[in-house]
Amino acid sequence: QVQLVESGGGLVQAGGSLGLSCAASGRSMYAMGWFRQAPGKEREFVAALKWSGGSIYYADSLKGRFTVSGDNAKNTVYLQMNSLKPEDTAVYYCAASPGYCSGVRCTRQSFYDYWGQGTQVTVSS
Repeated sequence: QVQLVESGGGLVQAGGSLGLSCAASGRSMYAMGWFRQAPGKEREFVAALKWSGGSIYYADSLKGRFTVSGDNAKNTVYLQMNSLKPEDTAVYYCAASPGYCSGVRCTRQSFYDYWGQGTQVTVSS
């Protein structure tokens, strides 16, 4: 049984930093990523990486503030979030897939087979 276990959410003041982690168990993954859903909004892509080749993808609006990284041996992906803004407040979801993706497909929710339970990130102004 595949499980994605997230940790690291919380409350932070604007301008601060938070780190999230997500560990996958049950099978090896080809790609892992992060999505987020703010209140009243649709879930959106944040960042993703592929273990094979090391390709990394970011939402354009988050480049420079968010950094995704991972430990293939541990099947774990991390998200470091810096210079946080109130509009970053959302539930952050980890996602993973054992299947192949390339380019924009790696940023689509539909590509990912497995999802974490979500972790709340709240940025106060």
